Amino acid sequence: MTIHPSATIHPTALVDEGATIGANSRIWHWVHVCGGAVIGERCSLGQNVFVGNRVRIGHNVKIQNNVSVYDNVTLEDDVFCGPSMVFTNVYNPRSAVSRKDEYRDTWVERGATLGANCTIVCGTRIGHHAFVGAGAVINRDVKPFSLMVGVPARQLGWMSAYGERVDLPLAGCGSWICPHTGDCYELKGEQLLHKPADQMSPMS
Repeated sequence: MTIHPSATIHPTALVDEGATIGANSRIWHWVHVCGGAVIGERCSLGQNVFVGNRVRIGHNVKIQNNVSVYDNVTLEDDVFCGPSMVFTNVYNPRSAVSRKDEYRDTWVERGATLGANCTIVCGTRIGHHAFVGAGAVINRDVKPFSLMVGVPARQLGWMSAYGERVDLPLAGCGSWICPHTGDCYELKGEQLLHKPADQMSPMS
């Protein structure tokens, strides 16, 4: 077990031998972290969270109450998991059929938000800074910065890294400047490109 001395673990939490927990991470009430899990720095795991063995969690990840992060899920830095949202790792489960050798990987890229009560069907990749609305069901890959809503989810628009709606259509061309950060977002076809303010030239 590798637990950084600055990590905070509530007495009711169960952290199995072999787990890795980084600096300044906080593990709250009734959490269970399995022995093979790797959790980065400055993470927060809310009440009643479960983290499986084959799980990798980056830095500054926030996992709200009642979320189970099952085997084969990877969360990159700055991911937000809303309360009671759901991951899966078997596509076609049957109680009478063992499919532990058929787990599908789920990958959530940096800065993505997974809203309360949404469901992420296994085998999907959520692009960086995507925003999955509350209650949505994701059953296919999601592009970076996409705003996804509904059952099954469809793209409604774009979201900035700051978490605000980007005033651009789903496809075409155009640009938008975030009023909070000064970052520039440029739409090229069906992709949204992001240039931080500190990387923009004076003539941009």
